[in-house]
Amino acid sequence: MTKFESEVKVIAASQSAVYSKLSDLSNLEKIKDRLPEGKMKNLVFTSDTLSVEVPPVGTITLQIVEREPEKCIKFATTASPLPFNLWIQLVPVHESECKMKLTIGMELNPFTKMMIQKPLQDGLKKMADSLAMIHY
Repeated sequence: MTKFESEVKVIAASQSAVYSKLSDLSNLEKIKDRLPEGKMKNLVFTSDTLSVEVPPVGTITLQIVEREPEKCIKFATTASPLPFNLWIQLVPVHESECKMKLTIGMELNPFTKMMIQKPLQDGLKKMADSLAMIHY
């Protein structure tokens, strides 16, 4: 399995507050207007899923498959041209600050990896940046 990781982001909120907001995806409905225009369309959130249309890739739907309270939220694709898993990991720094890292894991052959590595790493960085800017 090939893994792609974001930078570690420091968030000025408690691990508990960040986990609480991110473990219920319907909380992210409020931030979808902050996402880059033209990169994603038809963004839909429920408490356990998020679905987005990404031109030219198509529709990607992620579903939460595991919640480890305050530490980790694991997602798997239910619709995607390339199936993958996504983890959001949270580590406390102190009472009002935590660190977050995103990881994507997917099975890729060397040719496909070469083609998607840079855009996927860029997308993961933008996702981590967006999640780090949320008011928790």
